[in-house]
Amino acid sequence: MKHIIYLIGFLFTTITFGQENSYSFTLQEAIDFALENNRNAKNAIRDVKIAEKEKWETTATGLPQINGNIDYQNWIKQQISLLPGEIAGGEPGTFVPVTFGTQQSMVAGATLNQLLFDGSYLVGLQAAKVYLLISENSKVKTDLEVRKAVINAYGNVLLADESLTIVENNIAVLEKNLNETTKIYENGLGEEESVEQLQITLTSLKSYLNNNIRLKDLAYKMFNITLGLDVNSITTLSDDLETLTLQNISLDLLNTDDSVENAIDYRIASNYMETQELLLKLEKSAYLPRLNGFVTAGYNGFSEEFTFANNNQNWFGQAQFGVSMNIPIFSSGLRRASVQRAKIEVAKAEEELTEVEQQLQFQIANAKSAYQFAIDDYSNKKENLNLAERIEAKNETKFFEGIATSFELRQAQTQLYTAQQEYLQAMFNVIAKKAELETILNTVNY
Repeated sequence: MKHIIYLIGFLFTTITFGQENSYSFTLQEAIDFALENNRNAKNAIRDVKIAEKEKWETTATGLPQINGNIDYQNWIKQQISLLPGEIAGGEPGTFVPVTFGTQQSMVAGATLNQLLFDGSYLVGLQAAKVYLLISENSKVKTDLEVRKAVINAYGNVLLADESLTIVENNIAVLEKNLNETTKIYENGLGEEESVEQLQITLTSLKSYLNNNIRLKDLAYKMFNITLGLDVNSITTLSDDLETLTLQNISLDLLNTDDSVENAIDYRIASNYMETQELLLKLEKSAYLPRLNGFVTAGYNGFSEEFTFANNNQNWFGQAQFGVSMNIPIFSSGLRRASVQRAKIEVAKAEEELTEVEQQLQFQIANAKSAYQFAIDDYSNKKENLNLAERIEAKNETKFFEGIATSFELRQAQTQLYTAQQEYLQAMFNVIAKKAELETILNTVNY
């Protein structure tokens, strides 16, 4: 009885575990899931949180800082001081050894420090804001790249599925043709070459089928990794390739403004430019004085024995405040050289920003051209597939009627198989090229 209970428990656990590792996604669901679970996306979120903490760290350095201290001192042997002998009634020129203070003492106090003025601190506050903005823009870029990777991975899985289905159907049709042709040959009504031609084609298709099976497995593994799932998770896709292709044909996208200001790479380059300008300000701030204020307060206790925890212990209070100013005067040209170097860095950043702008303009034009070609190529490949299907059907009819040769049939079949794969690839290209254009333009709304 116990064995049966253990078996039922094991089966229940296995079923539950299997359900927990099975997923089904539409393309949009896959994108949403990846933006939360993809490892790069999660680290991008952490980078933003790190930037937020560093911003507060920078801000806090200019806010009041309070530190406490407790010092305990016990003389193992007290220090001896010498006083002139005449003070104690002795002869001039002699000295009297004495000790000052008690053997033990304790000091407890607190110090408040406040930065009153520091040019580098003001620049640091600005830099912390820019650093946070850089992290946020980097997250946007990561999200765009993750989205594009999911679309490509999703499309590759659909491509592998569709390709596998088509090859299996082709093999089924070809096996039927081969059986019929073999019977015709065995009855003395056909040539052996016709059988051999079909066998060659069938062998090639079966080899292609085995390769497609392997590619499908790899496509699913890549899809799982992109989403942040375990590589061996069981995933199914709800969308189909043709529907997604039609959904991703958008001529309006081709008419969008070519301005690069919204492109995430341009924003990041602008952030870098701003960072270099702030570093220049930082070097210039080294010429300014630094002003600090402080307030200290505490109590001193003295005793020959450790009585500091007793209620009757005498404590003597103290307090003071002060201001200190550090004024840079002469640095042998160090500060001047630092400022000049920072100016050169700003000039370099300006050139790099211009270069990024020019590159983005080219990338946008190139991506639009590629997307337009993908749309046109999809229409052409669809028409070619229809023609190839009709040609293959006609040649198959002619072959069995004895009008066409087996070589002509094989040519028509090969042409059909090629047209099928080109059509599938054309559908995938529409989806992938649209995702690439959207990534460059940063036109995605999450």
